[in-house]
Amino acid sequence: MKFLTLEKEGRKTLGVKTEAGIIDVEAALNGGNDEKIPTTITEVIEYGEEAVEKVRGFINQLDTTDNPPYLVDEKNCTYGPCVVQPNKIICVGLNYRKHADETNAPYPQVPILFNKFNNTLTGHKRDIAVPSVTEKLDYEVELGVVIGKKAKYVSKAEALDYVFGYCTVNDLSARDLQLKTPQWLLGKTCDDFSPVGPYLVTADEVGDPQKLNLKTVVNGEVRQNSNTEDMIFSVAEIVSYISQHMTLVPGDLILTGTPEGVVLGKPESEQVYLQAGDVVTVEIENLGALTNTFVKETI
Repeated sequence: MKFLTLEKEGRKTLGVKTEAGIIDVEAALNGGNDEKIPTTITEVIEYGEEAVEKVRGFINQLDTTDNPPYLVDEKNCTYGPCVVQPNKIICVGLNYRKHADETNAPYPQVPILFNKFNNTLTGHKRDIAVPSVTEKLDYEVELGVVIGKKAKYVSKAEALDYVFGYCTVNDLSARDLQLKTPQWLLGKTCDDFSPVGPYLVTADEVGDPQKLNLKTVVNGEVRQNSNTEDMIFSVAEIVSYISQHMTLVPGDLILTGTPEGVVLGKPESEQVYLQAGDVVTVEIENLGALTNTFVKETI
């Protein structure tokens, strides 16, 4: 299934993408919830397969003819991040061979991990302010992995069984802040630096996460165009590795690295970083396209 977050009157509620359009689950319940249908993405992830099947059954019985009020036109949606409040946001650096090559970095022997915080989360079609503290804002299309079950000391062979689903993420990076010190955190954690969505797609609909095309388009120009098969560490390896060191819990979000084509990887004379007015779309096969417009920061 393809889940999303709808923002309504300051609340974040559950939406489901169907062939007929977006179903607003809360509106479809119309005040009644005898079957305890989840109405947020957090509830769906927390209760896992049982919750997914409840929502699926509920959606399948709805009448989508004659434009019912719970059927929302995608053009009129206000999207929130498809993962709302993860316990952890864990990122993997230098995880594509060609990206390491373009930045003249050696291939890591183990996954390079850093973190982001919930202040970085935002959604599809949301404006993102370019922070006044950076002059080198870069894009990074990444496969997002959302954990569905508590995971500790899991093997590589079992790791994908702990994945709830996948999503498209733009791991925005202020390169001048990122490289100011040996720690990357500052350049990765400005507000809205992790747009995520539009959809959180359940793992059963995605298939092999190592066979997904992904790309970035800036103002109509393709900048990144690769495939997850170029990852140095696979999704299974990453989940297993992290679980050896900390307990992963439902809703945790893992960003698995970006392919070649970032601004930082270009010769210095050709580096043109993101500016107010730029429109960036990151897209991953089977997961959808995530678009954001960059605007001038106002205080």
